[in-house]
Amino acid sequence: MPAAQQRRPNFLLFVTDQHRADHLGCYGNADVRTPHIDALAAAGCRFDDFHVATPICQPNRASLMTGRLPSAHGLRMNGQELSLGERTFVQTLREAGWCTALVGKSHLQNITTAPTAWPGAGQRLPHEAFTPFPGRYGQEVWKRWEDDPRFELELPYYGFEQVVLTIGHGDQQHGHWRRWLRSQVADAERLIGPQNAIPTPGLQLGLLGQAWRTRVPEELHPTRFIAEQTCDMLARLAQGDGAPFFLQCSFPDPHHPFTPPGRYWDMFRPEDVSLPATFGAELVDPPPALAYLREQRRANPGFRPAFGSFACSEQEAREAIALNHGNLALIDDGIGRVLAQLQALGLDDNTVVMFTSDHGDLLGDRGLMFKGGLHYPALTRVPFIWRDPAAVPAQRTSVALAQTIDIAPTVLARAGLAPSNGMQGLALQPVLAGDTSGVRQRLLIEEESQRSDFGMDRRLRMRTLRDGQYRLTLYDGQDWGELVDLQQDPLELRNLWNDASARAVRGALAEQLAREMLAAADTSPYPGAAA
Repeated sequence: MPAAQQRRPNFLLFVTDQHRADHLGCYGNADVRTPHIDALAAAGCRFDDFHVATPICQPNRASLMTGRLPSAHGLRMNGQELSLGERTFVQTLREAGWCTALVGKSHLQNITTAPTAWPGAGQRLPHEAFTPFPGRYGQEVWKRWEDDPRFELELPYYGFEQVVLTIGHGDQQHGHWRRWLRSQVADAERLIGPQNAIPTPGLQLGLLGQAWRTRVPEELHPTRFIAEQTCDMLARLAQGDGAPFFLQCSFPDPHHPFTPPGRYWDMFRPEDVSLPATFGAELVDPPPALAYLREQRRANPGFRPAFGSFACSEQEAREAIALNHGNLALIDDGIGRVLAQLQALGLDDNTVVMFTSDHGDLLGDRGLMFKGGLHYPALTRVPFIWRDPAAVPAQRTSVALAQTIDIAPTVLARAGLAPSNGMQGLALQPVLAGDTSGVRQRLLIEEESQRSDFGMDRRLRMRTLRDGQYRLTLYDGQDWGELVDLQQDPLELRNLWNDASARAVRGALAEQLAREMLAAADTSPYPGAAA
């Protein structure tokens, strides 16, 4: 048996933020420049039908860490925090002897102290039925890091023994990056934010407050900081006692606002990028949410996007895609640095390397931008790449259904560790070994919003069932939904929800969705044999 198989493996996980799968060269995009990620995919296994547990930042990051759906781990929407009573797979690795570290974005706790927006203060009930496990919350609130220069996370943090934290997006991030920037540059604040940006006349996204040409140079940008800190962390881990490690390198980009630095700002021209195939496409019976978003934009000439999806112009979409590609090129260069360090330290022959994202971005899909309240593949389908030096994958590309919650049990299985009771993900080792049928025939995607959307009289709540042929999406309290035949309509342009000829299929899928939701009910903790 080769030595690499006898040793306990290291793990290196790259995570990007708001990054759809088809914005990588290895996923078929000819415009982007991602040679290092593409090379990683060429040496490993690329999952082509990989989806999130929910297409929202905080809850899907919690699903990544726990291997559980949001309805199980309790962080169901942005603005909530992962209970310190939830077990992460990183905690399990740490208890089994792995050194654990995170560099970059965490977002397992809130980053602001903004109060509840919906329902209004006069409509809220006086007590909460649920109280999180006791412990220290609000540790990622950026203002705490600003107000107290000595403020630090309480370690281990959800299983991570070492953390270099960044908080936020673009060039306005906080945490360890902002402190480091101030140590490098006098009056660092003059470099940051739209108020200090290099003028860019005619930039439509600038008028929306979603892009600006930052004065932060490449060598001081948060993405470069994260890559360099990851390299430093690898060096420290290599000098340790030989224990295996799990290291997560988590980039807050390409998430808006778009602020790629230096040469990355105009590396791609808006007029040269490709729009999504669905931009301007004719849709059959689209959900009312789309009409609502378009009417909101039409009726508000001074419109500025806030948190969720919005209708965009072609120029806005082109600018966003070009700047998104610039961010991705910067990230890819950072990943190249990290992988070179891994090799230079002699760690690459025993380190499983993974790449994924927390969710996608519409980026012009159906004439929309950003995310929220829709389960099109631009939002739910994300990249997942697995490269294991000890095992050449039986298939370089897998079309098996898989999702974010499957990463945790897959890592634990490769480490020789059992999953936790209540972990809902499935280990992907059979797929990596060549099983083309996959480990699941269908998957459940959840979403809940922290506010009322699309003019609804309630918070948005959604459930989606995907199998090899159909997507069914239900909205809480609404008579409308979506039914799409993925085989006949891969771009998902025709909604069959109200099609009389599809009623039997809709009914069968609704029953299957109910069964999936029943199967997703939490099984933890184990009950006593008698009460």
